[in-house]
Amino acid sequence: MSRCELGVFLFFSLLVGASSVYGVDEHRHHHMPGMSMDVSGMVMGNNKDKLPDDCNEITGEYEINVVAGTRYAKPYASTMFGFNEHEWRVKPCSRITVNFKNEDDVRHQWMLHGLPKYLYDRGMFHMEASGGHTQTGVFIVPSDDKTYLVHCDIAQHMEKGMKAQLIAGSGSGDLWSIPGISADFERVGGIHGKKGSLIGLFAVFAFIVAFIIVFRLFSL
Repeated sequence: MSRCELGVFLFFSLLVGASSVYGVDEHRHHHMPGMSMDVSGMVMGNNKDKLPDDCNEITGEYEINVVAGTRYAKPYASTMFGFNEHEWRVKPCSRITVNFKNEDDVRHQWMLHGLPKYLYDRGMFHMEASGGHTQTGVFIVPSDDKTYLVHCDIAQHMEKGMKAQLIAGSGSGDLWSIPGISADFERVGGIHGKKGSLIGLFAVFAFIVAFIIVFRLFSL
């Protein structure tokens, strides 16, 4: 076999190998536990009966109706998309059914972060609805008093208003930049907001002054 023939053989061998690997990954993706997908959208992390390890029983049943659309952004400055509500409260160890309706022509998502990874892939409960469609999914929260981030992960949609929070029990504090709930780009104890900006400017000014003093001392 010539070098040219050997090179062609190795190239196609690698190509076939890569195809088989990607085929396995794709198969697993579409058959992930708790996942359903069709032209109307998808639900990932659907869980009706598997309790988190720290829960002995279901303590509450909740059904929330979430509507996504541009018209829900109108009350808030600098937003383009929105949810009809931006906060939901539930008991720890409760089961939540979410009916997610998309009134726009573009896709929207309702994603919740911070769930146990041994029950939910990457710790997420994830719903996506195509324009004009509705999806329904169920998940169970652990026993923690915690505030969970909810948002749309499609590019720019969260930044343009599609951000919310789900509070289990007493929660763990409001998240930042939730429309109608908390101030934009302001974190408790952080350097964001007016106070943080002034501190940052002062630090930069002090650094410049110190640099000038040291430079002049070495120039003498």
